[in-house]
Amino acid sequence: MANRLVRSVFAAGGMTFISRITGFVRDILLARLLGTTALADAFFVAFRIPSFLRRVFGEGAFSQAFIPVFASHLREDGTPRDDEARAFVDGMAGSFAMVLLVVTAVGVLAAPVIIWVLAPGFLAEPAKYHLAVRLLRITFPYLFFISLVAMAAGILNTRGRFAAAAFTPVLLNLSLIVAAGVIAPHTRAPVVTVAWGVFVGGAVQLIFQIPFLYRAGFLPRFRCSFRHPGVRRVFQLMLPGIFGSSIAQINLIVDTVLASFLATGSISWLYFANRLLEFPLGIFGVALGTVILPHLSAKHAKASAEEFGHALDWALRWVVVIAVPAAAALIVLSMPIIVTLYRYGAFTAFDAAMTRRALVAFAVGLPAFVMIKVLAPGYYARQDTRTPVKIGTIALVANMGLNLALIWPLAHAGLALATSLSGLLNAFLLYRGLRRGQIYRPGPGWPRLWAQVGVASLTMAALLWPATAAPQAFLAASGAHRAMTLAAWIAAGLAVYGTVMWLLGVRPGALRLRSMGANEDV
Repeated sequence: MANRLVRSVFAAGGMTFISRITGFVRDILLARLLGTTALADAFFVAFRIPSFLRRVFGEGAFSQAFIPVFASHLREDGTPRDDEARAFVDGMAGSFAMVLLVVTAVGVLAAPVIIWVLAPGFLAEPAKYHLAVRLLRITFPYLFFISLVAMAAGILNTRGRFAAAAFTPVLLNLSLIVAAGVIAPHTRAPVVTVAWGVFVGGAVQLIFQIPFLYRAGFLPRFRCSFRHPGVRRVFQLMLPGIFGSSIAQINLIVDTVLASFLATGSISWLYFANRLLEFPLGIFGVALGTVILPHLSAKHAKASAEEFGHALDWALRWVVVIAVPAAAALIVLSMPIIVTLYRYGAFTAFDAAMTRRALVAFAVGLPAFVMIKVLAPGYYARQDTRTPVKIGTIALVANMGLNLALIWPLAHAGLALATSLSGLLNAFLLYRGLRRGQIYRPGPGWPRLWAQVGVASLTMAALLWPATAAPQAFLAASGAHRAMTLAAWIAAGLAVYGTVMWLLGVRPGALRLRSMGANEDV
């Protein structure tokens, strides 16, 4: 089991790595095509809104409710207990699709109101406002496609088939790469072409899932069945989960609202910085969270509290070992990374400096963001969606207060820092709740691990510090030269961190699930 769990994390992480690489290509093309102009701000608002809702309806509340209920219909080996499992999937698919159709129709019709509410600063520039409305009507149906993709991913992940679901976002990136890099430069309204790339990318992702669902034996026949006990249970769990899953998204929406009143480009600077944060968060945090939820759900279903706690401890140790140095590297190498990836075409040196401020502020919260991906499933796997809602509400209120306190001295970077600080609070409260409930008990060796990671990360940061200067020669160099230089810095940082960890006594075997006390072999 542990062997499979580790392989699953690497499979999901590997596919996510490919997704992030193609995502960087996508963002490079968007930065080159749109820069941080009013066109870019309008597009990123129109793209962000269905993305917000996707993480609430699809990857958020729905997945967290659906996976534990679906797991309860399966045997320990992942096969269905009886035809009831397939009946549940059919009813869930039809009912969920019906809800999504209604939400999508409302979103398209109400696009002017949505932009007015979520980007009120655009009202001062009518052309920008009307463009954002037009783009939102094109991108909003992406929510329908990608939410059904999330259901397909939940089925495949619960069956232990993580690679296909993790690869799916690559298709959206490829769609946008073709739209922004091939078609848009030859059209009269390039930004509209890019918006259609989002629509097509959502449809392609859904179609891609069909053969994998068929092979898994769970290709759904859409039947609207709100009365099915499993379907009712999922929607009951979703109701509190919608708010709990939307906490981070509400934070970003608040950031967008406030940023719409700041200088033109602020929304784009936050977007590009957040995309860079998503690279380590997606490759490791999302992959680990994706794998750990069905694993914990299975442990809870068979009432194995000890193995449940061991799996949490194992995942949290990996969070510390990877997320802490990743945050340090993002902070130190922020300018070389931004210049290498984005400093082309309409993306200016000033844009790079402003994006760097946001990235440094976001990176402060990276370990907390990854930790939330592990801690929250500790509740969802036990079908407890209410506690994360309460904790998320506290974090949301804190984020709003921090936004108002930090936006004045730090502008857009203050919004990013507020998000990080509220994320730290969220992670702490989730951790404290699991400890107080005796659900998680830390294994031995935690103080030593923190010390080892801290020393290794500081040593790595000291080595990389000269790169923060980003001399004029680097800024003026070709893209290939920048990429090779950045790759050399990253390789050196990885080598130093790994070497120091080894010298301090950290071995891969020390982070095995078995060494945490689980009765499983690696």
